[in-house]
Amino acid sequence: MQYQADPLKILLVDDSLALRKTLGRQLAEQGHLVAEALNAEEALLEFAKFRPDLILLDVILPGADGYFVARQIRELEAGQWTPIIFLSAKDGDADLWQGIEAGGDDYLVKPVSTVVLTAKLRAMQRLRSMGRRNQEISEELRVVNAQLRHLCQTDELTGLSNRRGFDEFLLQELRSAQRDKTPLTLILCDVDYFKLFNDTLGHVQGDACLQRIGAILRSLCLRPRDQAARYGGEEFALVLPHTPKSGAMTYARGLQAVLRQVAIAHPGSPFDSKLTLSGGITTCIPDASATCESLILRADEALYAAKALGRNRFFSFEMQSDTTE
Repeated sequence: MQYQADPLKILLVDDSLALRKTLGRQLAEQGHLVAEALNAEEALLEFAKFRPDLILLDVILPGADGYFVARQIRELEAGQWTPIIFLSAKDGDADLWQGIEAGGDDYLVKPVSTVVLTAKLRAMQRLRSMGRRNQEISEELRVVNAQLRHLCQTDELTGLSNRRGFDEFLLQELRSAQRDKTPLTLILCDVDYFKLFNDTLGHVQGDACLQRIGAILRSLCLRPRDQAARYGGEEFALVLPHTPKSGAMTYARGLQAVLRQVAIAHPGSPFDSKLTLSGGITTCIPDASATCESLILRADEALYAAKALGRNRFFSFEMQSDTTE
C-alpha cells in the first residue's frame, strides 16, 4: 500500500541537551519538524502549542517524570491520541509495562539506534496516512449516506418530501410541540377531480400539474420549519409548527388565493374551469397521548368533510368552519 510520507511534527522531550541536539538534527535531516522540551512543564506547554504528530519522551526528567507527562497528555487530548514513544536507559519488562500503562505506545532503549528510530517513524507515517485516508473515507460515506437519505425521503416528481420524509418530520414536530406545549397544524389536501384532469389532458400534463402545485406549496412554506410533502398520488400534506387554529385557516385561504391567481386550467372539472384544492385542517397543542396517526386521521376526516361540503374549500373541525365562511 502506498502512502504519503509527509513530515511529522515531533515533540522531543529530554533533559540532556546533547541528546536533544543530536537526535533533533537527525530528525530534521529526515525532513521532520522538531520542537524540544527539557522537563514536564515545558513538555506540556509545547504539546498544547505545537500539537505534535508524535512525542519522543524521556522517562527520567527533572521533577515530574515522563510517565506523569504521558498521563497528563492523555487527559488533555479529549478523545484524540498522539503516539508517545518513551526513551529510557532501562530495558526491563517492568519498565516497558509501566510505560504502556502510563499511555505510551512504544519504548526505545538509549542510546537510540538511528535505524530502529527511522523504521518506527516510517511506521508512524504509514499509520497517520492510513488514519487520514480512513477519515476521508468516513467523510465520503457520510456525504453519500446523507444523499441517500435525502433521496429516500424526497418525491422524485415534485421534489417535496415523500411519505417517508413526511412521517419522520411530523413525528419530530409532534414531539417538539409536546415538549414545548406549542400549537401544531397539519393540513391534508388533494386536487379536486384529478382523475378527470388526467382523462382530459393526459398524464404528462397531470404530472406537470402536480409539479406546479408542489412548487406553490413549497413557496408558501415561508418559515424554516414549515414543510410540504407529497402524501400520495394527488394528495399533499403541510406541517406547520407554531401555527394556531386562526393562523391555519388564514394560511389555507392564502393558498386558495394563490391558486386562483395562478389559474391552472382544469377543463374536465364539473364545477370550475380552473384547478382547485380541497383540504382538511387539524390544529392542537398536543398532549402526551397525541400521535401522528391521530393527527393524520383527524386531518383526513376534515378533508372528507370539505369534499362533502362541495369541494374547493379547507375545513377544520376545531373551528367548525371552512375557508368559504
